[in-house]
Amino acid sequence: MQLLKDKIRKDAKIIEDRIVKVDGFLNHQLDITLFNEIGKEFKRRFSSKQVTKIVTLETSGIAIASIVAQYFNCVPVVFAKKHAGLNMNQDVYEAKVYSYTKDQEYTIKISREFLDPNDKVLIIDDFLASGSALMGLINLLSQSGAEISGAGIVIEKSFQGGRKLVNETGIQLESLAIIDSIKDGQVYFVTR
Repeated sequence: MQLLKDKIRKDAKIIEDRIVKVDGFLNHQLDITLFNEIGKEFKRRFSSKQVTKIVTLETSGIAIASIVAQYFNCVPVVFAKKHAGLNMNQDVYEAKVYSYTKDQEYTIKISREFLDPNDKVLIIDDFLASGSALMGLINLLSQSGAEISGAGIVIEKSFQGGRKLVNETGIQLESLAIIDSIKDGQVYFVTR
């Protein structure tokens, strides 16, 4: 998706040639025009799939998933919580995930009342790096018996190996911008 790649080149900040900081347009301050184009592109890429719910991980995935849901007939968005409050139902699906940027392991949870075997779920998230977060979401959905229609990722860092883990599951994986490498503060994209 050229618009997204251009935005990354122009506005992303690179930290230590390993972190792509996109908080100016993707996960702190939100560029809604860009989000609408992301939503349209995911609809195009998953147009042959039935989707009854979209699942993401808090917090950065929520806004993206909400915009994407509009292009799938406003299906509900369910997000896995990293920090369950006292008001969260205790009957949950849960899985462990490791956050690369925070260097911390989390237990993510989704209340059982929001997923069941009749659901056809599209996973949407902002980043794919090592694959821990995405594999955690796949684990939760497997526990629920829901069918996974696919996984849509806004930015993938291919050099961190997450795609290999997901490909082994057989799930359709679509990334809108795939970073091949980062060198001297410059982002290099996979060309197809």
